[in-house]
Amino acid sequence: MHTNKLKRIAGTSRRGLARLPLAAAICLAIAAPVLAQDAGQAAATTATPATKPATKPKTTTLGVVTVTAQKRTENLQKVPISIGVLENDQLEALHVQNFNDYVKYLPSVTFQQGGGGIATGPGFATIYMRGVASGGNTNHSGSQPSVGVYLDDQPVTTIQGPLDIHMYDIARIEVLAGPQGTLYGASAESGALRIITNKPDPSGFAANYTLGVDQVNHGGIGSTFEGMLNLPLSKSAAVRFVGWHEHDAGYIDNKAGSRTFPSSGITVSNADNCTPVGSGPTASFQCFGHARNHYNDATTNGARAALKVDLNDDWSISPTLMGQQTITHGSFAADPVVGPLAVTHFYPERVDDRWWQGALTVQGKIGNFDLTYAYAHLKRNQEEQTDYNDYSFWYDTLLSYGNYFVDNNGAKVNPSEYITDRDHYSNTSHELRIVSPADDRLRLTAGVFWQKQRHDILQNYQINGLATDLSVTGWPNTIWLTRQMRYDYDKALFGELSYDIIPDTLTATVGGRYYRNENHLYGYYGYSKGYSSSSLYGEAGCMDATPFLGAPCSDFNRSVKDSGTLGKANLTWNISPTKMIYVTRSEGYRPGGINRAGDIPPYQPDFLTNLEFGWKTSWLDNRLSFNGAVFRETWNHFQFNILGPNGLTIIKNANSARIDGLESQLVWQATYNLNLSAGVAFYDAKLTAPYCGFVDNSGNPVAYCPAGTINPQTGAAVSGPQAPKGTQLPITPRFKGNLVARYTFDMGGNEGFVQAALVHVGRRTTDLRLEERSLLGDLPAYNTVDLSAGFQKGNWSLDAYVDNAFDKRAVQYKFTECGVTNCGAHGVAPQYPNGQVYTGVSQPRTIGVRFKQEF
Repeated sequence: MHTNKLKRIAGTSRRGLARLPLAAAICLAIAAPVLAQDAGQAAATTATPATKPATKPKTTTLGVVTVTAQKRTENLQKVPISIGVLENDQLEALHVQNFNDYVKYLPSVTFQQGGGGIATGPGFATIYMRGVASGGNTNHSGSQPSVGVYLDDQPVTTIQGPLDIHMYDIARIEVLAGPQGTLYGASAESGALRIITNKPDPSGFAANYTLGVDQVNHGGIGSTFEGMLNLPLSKSAAVRFVGWHEHDAGYIDNKAGSRTFPSSGITVSNADNCTPVGSGPTASFQCFGHARNHYNDATTNGARAALKVDLNDDWSISPTLMGQQTITHGSFAADPVVGPLAVTHFYPERVDDRWWQGALTVQGKIGNFDLTYAYAHLKRNQEEQTDYNDYSFWYDTLLSYGNYFVDNNGAKVNPSEYITDRDHYSNTSHELRIVSPADDRLRLTAGVFWQKQRHDILQNYQINGLATDLSVTGWPNTIWLTRQMRYDYDKALFGELSYDIIPDTLTATVGGRYYRNENHLYGYYGYSKGYSSSSLYGEAGCMDATPFLGAPCSDFNRSVKDSGTLGKANLTWNISPTKMIYVTRSEGYRPGGINRAGDIPPYQPDFLTNLEFGWKTSWLDNRLSFNGAVFRETWNHFQFNILGPNGLTIIKNANSARIDGLESQLVWQATYNLNLSAGVAFYDAKLTAPYCGFVDNSGNPVAYCPAGTINPQTGAAVSGPQAPKGTQLPITPRFKGNLVARYTFDMGGNEGFVQAALVHVGRRTTDLRLEERSLLGDLPAYNTVDLSAGFQKGNWSLDAYVDNAFDKRAVQYKFTECGVTNCGAHGVAPQYPNGQVYTGVSQPRTIGVRFKQEF
């Protein structure tokens, strides 16, 4: 029954927070001997250029953009990879504060949220790149992500979505499009997204703060406070402290309304002023009183402390401690039947997402080789309360489930479900790599990587007043309990070797990665003995009577292992110092894993092979850069997460798909005053074999299934493929692009600017399967415009902005609370003639002002 409901619930233990001061003290203690040597010098440090606010030089040429995509510092224009970069000044100019703010300026990136009881909002995005998207449901027992997200050198991707890191004091965002299997491994099948922070600078004192306020149309008032302090401790050490507070106003209303369940006739209402009829869970009219406006607010608080110590000319250590808490309320998607920015939900909805990460980077030299060790430990705790009333209503409407929910006296109770759950993640990673000198004719990057991900899962689906024998033993009112542990291990050896066939002109690169993966999933999931007699799960499926972490027993324990190799080959031709072309063949993969449904076999790894021709060019004396790539990617045995008929997430392997595409970016410094930039992506992503929806007896996806074909798992005949050959892959538009124009001008010795940014996203489909797609409907194309203007005088600046200036309802994703063919069914419930499909839309027009001062 109950969908794996992605319950995002972060319950950050106070124990973890209590360790933060200890971890910081350890980091500082490491540096104590070095700091003591220069204590007197630190006291005498005088102001340096670093103490003054950065001022852009008056030039009509483009600056050099440095990236570390290939594990070494390089000029973007010299790296033979399709990379999109948003630098610090761009992030500030575009008023980027979170994932939703920057993803729209990344043409190769798309995302979706929601489905199957999964929360929406910050921290719950499933990210896709280059059209490598099957859509479907994602949750705690689903596939690993196909896009890796990194904070500096450390992975920060969890199964249910990456961290939504507040974008302040960020040096740049790097988007590496295409498989990055050799250097980044399993979580970078279709690409990697890297968030690079500003590092401590011992050359001088620096500080700044920002104050902001905004008004959301159809919503409330938001605010932001940010501050940074860079403090030199000596000539060879510095510490950097960063903190932020952000309150995002809500704009989705929880409107007053009621719902009657067919089987019992019980009516529930969320109105504040309703009058109940009867009492208790069997009352014929029940009042919940949670209706309110501006329902989906979010409050984020966070901090980062980083230390850098140069032990000598060759060695340095850089410990970092960073943490953030985001508390959200309500739903971030609307029910169009209720209103374009409204829902009618009955139980409280809240997510507390707390995380902290400790990281340590040690850099040094062995001979003339650079050695880097990167360690990170991430703890993320999510706690969630979710209204699951829709699931109850639709299963009662379609299958009369309400008849089975009674109290100890046999009277029917209100079948409305709600979820309280929490997910505790930890991720520990180690990487040790060695890099040869950049000016050698033969260059090597090689290393070892080890990662352990742990996910402690608790999901409690409750119905008030439920009979004791229908409740999971030891869990009153619990109709379904998931209490599981998941472990994912990743071990790898990797390397890339480059050789200048013709120095400064023609370079060949080969790379490889050997990997070993393990996936373990075990614990309890299911009903009580009194509700279901299935021997596959729940109390009826207990392997023994030993309790499991508070659950009645363990009814599931499975694991899989896999190993293999990935390769990469590249040929780069530097036609001139400002023009380069390259051709690449690269591979990426995603590990297989366990289907927790006892009668469903494990899912297999999927692989992406990329053939790419790209170019990096500069023109007009470096006033204009024009970069791009054309490619063909073949995606074999790709994993597809769906909600099965019983509401459990099932991962199946489809056959194959092909993505043909073009990505390009142009930046033109037309004059000192005018800068223009544009980014575009064109994709043709489609199946190259039918998706039948089942596998053969060997576990391979069936590719030929005309009407009448027997599904060997069920013994039933099928009506044909669920998606025929040539079906467009979901979520990704055929075209996505942006155009940004910024004009700066002098104002009596000071500087002003005006800026406009246009984003276009084409039409997208919502599901791979044709039936589900027809129920959900497509995602229409849209355009949004952001405007801003500002003024800088000395060390302070003031700017005003209007995001989504024309207040467009840009549809970003759609989902249903249960299986699409159930909650999205047409013509079943009169109040929902086209099913109950939620729509996630862009934030309405937002007007704000921001003040910043630097020291």
